[in-house]
Amino acid sequence: MIKMNKIEYEFLDSLRRINFIFRNEGIHTECIKNHKGFSILGDKLGPFEKGKKYKLKFFLAVPFIENNILKVAPHDKCDNVDLQRFAIEERDDQKLIQREQDYFLNKIKEFNQFMEKDVKENNKPQKFLDDYKSYYTSVLDSRILKIMRIAKSDSSIEVENRLAVSEHLLYNNIHKIINIWREFFLSLTRIKG
Repeated sequence: MIKMNKIEYEFLDSLRRINFIFRNEGIHTECIKNHKGFSILGDKLGPFEKGKKYKLKFFLAVPFIENNILKVAPHDKCDNVDLQRFAIEERDDQKLIQREQDYFLNKIKEFNQFMEKDVKENNKPQKFLDDYKSYYTSVLDSRILKIMRIAKSDSSIEVENRLAVSEHLLYNNIHKIINIWREFFLSLTRIKG
């Protein structure tokens, strides 16, 4: 088992909490197969009628998507084509780009399962999944470099507003650590004796 120090554990725990919040966000879906629905913990899910649109919390939509009852609505989708566009935009713009959704990195992370499902069911070629992962890595790496650059100095509110929720967490930690490190070396300490 990997041993983590307190800072690493708290950081990872915060990232998990942010992902939990995303999984409770709404997602737009379209029904592709009629389903009578079911009740869970007193809440009724469904019935679902082919061709109709539904907004569900992400975590509730996943089982229906996995079982080919619902699909992600086109305006909410995130596939390899979308990630390619994001990767190119991040590469070509030296500034940190503000995305429409505060949890867009979590969305990319979670939507990977839909791409894996499509490949496993032979609905899409393996290359699409490989591209998805490659573009995702590119987006993450570009944004990390930009966050590190702005974390070296005091950023403006405008710049911080461009950060996704999980990026705020990363920025705050990096900024704090850089300032501590910098102050340590810039402080003039004298050896007594």
